[in-house]
Amino acid sequence: MRTVAVLGATGSIGTQTLDVIEKNPDKFRASLLSASSDAEGLFRLARIHKPDVCSLIRQPESIPDDLKNIQWFFGPTATEDALKASKADDALCAVVGIAGLSAVMCALDVCERVLLANKEALVTGGNLVMEKAKKRKKMLLPVDSEHSAIFQCLEAANGNEAERILLTCSGGALRTFSKEEIEHASVTDVLKHPTWRMGGKITVDCASLMNKGLEVIEAHHLFQMPADKIDVVIHPQSVIHSMVEFKDGACLAQLGLPDMRGPIGYAMGYPERISYEGKRLDFKALSSLTFDTPDTERFPCIMYAYEALRCGNGAPVVLNGANEEVVGAFLKGEVKFGEIPRAVRYALDHAVYMQPKSIEEVYALDDQARKLARRALGM
Repeated sequence: MRTVAVLGATGSIGTQTLDVIEKNPDKFRASLLSASSDAEGLFRLARIHKPDVCSLIRQPESIPDDLKNIQWFFGPTATEDALKASKADDALCAVVGIAGLSAVMCALDVCERVLLANKEALVTGGNLVMEKAKKRKKMLLPVDSEHSAIFQCLEAANGNEAERILLTCSGGALRTFSKEEIEHASVTDVLKHPTWRMGGKITVDCASLMNKGLEVIEAHHLFQMPADKIDVVIHPQSVIHSMVEFKDGACLAQLGLPDMRGPIGYAMGYPERISYEGKRLDFKALSSLTFDTPDTERFPCIMYAYEALRCGNGAPVVLNGANEEVVGAFLKGEVKFGEIPRAVRYALDHAVYMQPKSIEEVYALDDQARKLARRALGM
């Protein structure tokens, strides 16, 4: 029985994690549930899973009487305070955005393993996170479907040296849109992801291909692979979750139907495999699997991510911060979809760079990037 701290419990990854826990009560127990502001959602989950500890960044007016036996934490450091109190074996980090960085760093201190579904923690604090994991001798297991696929392929390498990573990409909701249609795409258009069920921010990132750019940076840190050895392949069916090409010419792929409970369960059960009761892939029902090259003219964000990775010196922090700011504005209906790559480009061109040596320096660079993005948007 492993105890699990589910950070971002009310989100898409969090609720699917709790589904895996519920289906494997002899193996896992949710000892901590955290959320940012969805108090009612967290109350509902707490009644089902009966954790020891819960946390909310935004404090609710009151805690229901039937949940007062739980230890509660509130405020800006609530997640970290709750992690320290829970002493969970594993932390499933599914907090959205750079907000999850401090939680990941804390989890590396207090938990045995960190199951990472927050790519922005590595995009913004990659060196800091990886150095701490190494120093603390803690296992960092990927939960993103692509990085889980890569990890599984590498586990099967048997000494065969990996030469190239191929990250697959559905292409997002706007894959077939013209450049003009992309410019004026509505929030409704953008949130219609063709294959995956995800939260708003990541779905917008999928539509701009920024999500795949962030995953390139994440893969670089997780697997120590240089930018020129990480390729992105458009694969609309989302059946092949990623591939690894090896020195002898072999290419291993991990396949399955789009269901995040697969990679979540793989990370939770590692090194064992557990069933998540998902639908199985029926090869005879597949009409075709297709592949293409990303169109960087229509979707320049992926190119900006490669540029930021090669540049280093805090550039990925600027990329991520500017993107988070403008995506937030887009979801509120304040700006056009076409403003996303332009605001990111402006921030990358005007930032004063530094290599962050602490979380505080990461946050300072992130703040600068957000201000530049708002300036680009005229806000």
